[in-house]
Amino acid sequence: MKRVMKFVIEHLSKKFEKREILRDVHFTFEEGKIYGLLGRNGAGKTTLFNCLNRDLKADGGRFYFDIDGVCREAKAEDIGYVLSTPTVPEFLTGREFLKFFMDINEKSIENPKSIDTYFDYMGIEAEDRDKLLKDYSHGMKNKMQMLINIIAKPNLLLLDEPLTSLDVVVAEEMKQLLRSLKQGRITIFSTHLMDLALDLCDEIVLLNHGELEVVEKTNLDSKEFKDKIIAALREEGHE
Repeated sequence: MKRVMKFVIEHLSKKFEKREILRDVHFTFEEGKIYGLLGRNGAGKTTLFNCLNRDLKADGGRFYFDIDGVCREAKAEDIGYVLSTPTVPEFLTGREFLKFFMDINEKSIENPKSIDTYFDYMGIEAEDRDKLLKDYSHGMKNKMQMLINIIAKPNLLLLDEPLTSLDVVVAEEMKQLLRSLKQGRITIFSTHLMDLALDLCDEIVLLNHGELEVVEKTNLDSKEFKDKIIAALREEGHE
């Protein structure tokens, strides 16, 4: 019998001084889907991710997994987080970084493969594998961030605008990779680019006035659909 996994957020809130960034975030995400978290720059997308990853303490509300009807707290190993600006230990080579990650997570990695097999999977060339990470391009660092999350297989993958600054070829490779990985996990992909969200995601969720609302993906290419999103985002900007 197939597992049914959901990630539930209930009434999450976060303020910075007097500014309310997250007001009443309440949403249920389902396994096997890529959700496009769409919002203007500064709408609170990164704040939401930081609260879910516990890098920030929320002011109220809660979040948890519902697996086959049994609710449990989200653990650190449940959540993978890919930042828009890659953060990798630049004093290590790509190979050293992967080996270190695999060594410290040895007990939790299912069916581990060789380091070179993982590099092959990500399309990282042989001559780049023993270079220092400080000499990697932005796109290659992003691939390394993605790779450790592929190895770790978190139940929830948070992607904070990871494709925005990549060249066309690498961005397309990453989109194909994300589509191939969506089964067995929940993926939330934050972006302020509507066309990217429509191209990649199964569901569009709008972060608007500090709350989440789903936008039905019927008639995706219709002018009415896009006008609705733009109107909501424009309204957010004049709050």
